[in-house]
Amino acid sequence: MKTRNNYWIIAGVLNLMTFFLHLIGGQLDLVDPMLETTLSMEKSAQLVGAWHMVTIILLGTSYILLLAGFGKKYSTNIELIKLTGYLNLSFCLPFIIASFYYGLLVPQWIFFLPIGALTMIGLNKIKARA
Repeated sequence: MKTRNNYWIIAGVLNLMTFFLHLIGGQLDLVDPMLETTLSMEKSAQLVGAWHMVTIILLGTSYILLLAGFGKKYSTNIELIKLTGYLNLSFCLPFIIASFYYGLLVPQWIFFLPIGALTMIGLNKIKARA
């Protein structure tokens, strides 16, 4: 029997909120100003492409976490859920390292940490039930 996993649902909602912040806020605050610089069009296009690859990953992982959380698709695919949790936790590292390297706060890791942590807690709850 498939059951709800509230940790994954909360992680999925946070992930979806991060998706929208990345898509809209990041476009306005980072991508649009970058496009107005003297950076070559080729480099700008590559950076915009990479930016939106992350946007797609955020949307896809939101979908996976929400469906799994509601006991629908993916709820028994523990490896996929684990990968999603590790992916979000690993997204923290570049921002933490950049914060120390440049001596300023790069706060994006704050979005990814709870998503990864809640995903892993949800996995532990599944293991505890088994």
